[in-house]
Amino acid sequence: MTSSDATDGGEEVAALADAPADNPYVRAPDTEFEPVEALDEAAAREQAELLREAIEFHDYRYYVDHDPVISDRAYDRLFQRLLDLEDAFDLETAGSPSNRVGGEPVDAFETVAHVAPLLSIDHTDTAEGVREFDERVRREVGDVEYVLEPKFDGVSLEVVYEDGELERATTRGDGEAGDDVTRNARTINALPQHLRGDPPEFLAVRGEVYMPREAFTEYNTERVERGDDPFANPRNATAGTIRQQDPTIVAERPLSVFFFDVLESSDPWTTHSAALSSFRDLGLPVCERVATGADVEDAIRYRDDLLEARDDLDYEIDGVVIKVDERAAREELGATARAPRWAKAYKFPARDEETPVANVTVQVGRTGRLTPVALLEPVDVGGVTVSRASLHNFDEVEALGVGVGDVVRVQRAGDVIPYVESVVERNSDGPYELPEACPVCDSPVEREGPIAYCTGGLGCPAQLRRSVEYYGSEKGLDVEGLGEETVSQLVDAGLVTDGVADLYEITEADLRELEGWGATSAAKLLAELDATREPELADFVAALGIQEVGPELAGRLARHFETFDALRTAAENEDLAALTSVDGVGEAVATQLVDFFASDANAAVLDGLLAHVDPREAEGVAGEELEGLTFVFTGSLSASRSAFEDVVESHGGSATGSVSGNTDYLVVGDSPGASKTSDADAEGVPTVDEGELRELLAEHGVDEWPGE
Repeated sequence: MTSSDATDGGEEVAALADAPADNPYVRAPDTEFEPVEALDEAAAREQAELLREAIEFHDYRYYVDHDPVISDRAYDRLFQRLLDLEDAFDLETAGSPSNRVGGEPVDAFETVAHVAPLLSIDHTDTAEGVREFDERVRREVGDVEYVLEPKFDGVSLEVVYEDGELERATTRGDGEAGDDVTRNARTINALPQHLRGDPPEFLAVRGEVYMPREAFTEYNTERVERGDDPFANPRNATAGTIRQQDPTIVAERPLSVFFFDVLESSDPWTTHSAALSSFRDLGLPVCERVATGADVEDAIRYRDDLLEARDDLDYEIDGVVIKVDERAAREELGATARAPRWAKAYKFPARDEETPVANVTVQVGRTGRLTPVALLEPVDVGGVTVSRASLHNFDEVEALGVGVGDVVRVQRAGDVIPYVESVVERNSDGPYELPEACPVCDSPVEREGPIAYCTGGLGCPAQLRRSVEYYGSEKGLDVEGLGEETVSQLVDAGLVTDGVADLYEITEADLRELEGWGATSAAKLLAELDATREPELADFVAALGIQEVGPELAGRLARHFETFDALRTAAENEDLAALTSVDGVGEAVATQLVDFFASDANAAVLDGLLAHVDPREAEGVAGEELEGLTFVFTGSLSASRSAFEDVVESHGGSATGSVSGNTDYLVVGDSPGASKTSDADAEGVPTVDEGELRELLAEHGVDEWPGE
């Protein structure tokens, strides 16, 4: 807590209408404390309850009212006294402010389903785009008013309260489920563990965790002074902190939070503005810049005013969000699969600065793609020091005409990713040229349109690192502990040199020679690797990282070919007809498969890998009951969309992502996508719910159901 308006602890605090009655630590925070050892347990328990109440009150005055009434010194004194009492008398601390000091580290976060989907917000960069949004809204639901909010550049969080008590806090994750970070969230001073007043029995709210700019600067200074690397920007610092496995580390970092939406409530509000007003009464911090607008021009002016004030704010924003206020109108407008149709983000223009290009280098990706990168003379772009920027591809390099020594204008797309917008002063002899050989493995480089590739395959050390990372990622075989840092250690130590097969040759003794590895961590990684020796065929194909072949397409290939040998043989024989007969595999993807298996380097790595790994035979198509039928799924279903698609495809049907004249059925769950239902109406495609789908499957002799 810091405020020049706060009084010193020794001064009497003025009478406060909303202050807890007869609590000496609210009105006279410098009250003398008797020695802890002079108290009995009953007196200590009573004093601890008064301290907890006072601390929560002062948090409310600071984070919600923005009007603190005691100094930092007085607040810290109350907090330390509470810690001393709880420690000396072993008092129950569930829900206590003392939880903010953290707790024991966790081995891993539990994945928790959200109460309601945490959707993205569709955005526009132009006032015209906002007016088009307004026209559509008014066309569908009539006149509306808007709530106008800053678009925070932090980390989204779902926070659930039951009977006014903090139950859990979860990261956004994939929008449907996220990591349970409740222990970390409890360390955030601005996030209340108890709601004030008369809260709903059940309340799930959405907030944005952030690191205030001033606090970020101070914390970065401390890191540098003690020899640690500084964080790149407040958002990266926040994202890295909220998922720390040690809550005591989180407690040391200056996080804060704003709340901005109701996900579900046992006592729903009729308008969003009323909900936000109640948030403040309940003790949930709401940004002071939130406003209302009678029409779309108010919203545009609000955005322009906030853009002008942006640099004076103590939190990062990259635009504003315009939301329909009336809940009934929101429900009528609905949502697509990824975004509500009642909200629109109006983004700020990217920040830009000018700086010379010190050098141009090439980054080699997992698939061998070469990405040119400009190394820049460091320049501050919107509060972030930028020293490198992507040039995307070699067509971009030629179009810009950028070379070493040129002065370029650098922007941060969405205030995050730096890129070169243009050359403003030419000092080079010409644009950087595509190298003939890979800068890492010296293999020949081939160009396909704007994209260039190293032909070294998995034998290229750069591709090796990234292929091993991908192999162990969630999109691959999901090997816990095989992240970027571990892979770098293994490659640097010479334990992985030829490909992912080397992972299965590593011993506990090998790992324990590496820095930071003990018997427990070594045994855990080896057990994780052993568990992947007989993977599902779909997971194995996905883990290879073949370009354009993600988990969904890998599943279709597995069901069609049933064995890895069958898939490999079709690709090696360049049997495009067999490959393109798989739904979702066009000629371009089939060519990628052929090229991958034709590489001698890839073949050597695969042969080595198959000496340790035996992919299980896929079940393939269980029957042809649904042959000739095409299904599209939309909305929230009782199981994942991919699970429903697997049932359809395993019985000979097709599952596609968009509605067309070839679609036979649109399966509709809760909150369906408006575009798909509209397309179905236009194409005359019948829509069915889950109950009707089950009946339809039964009529075709299919008794399988997702999750059963």
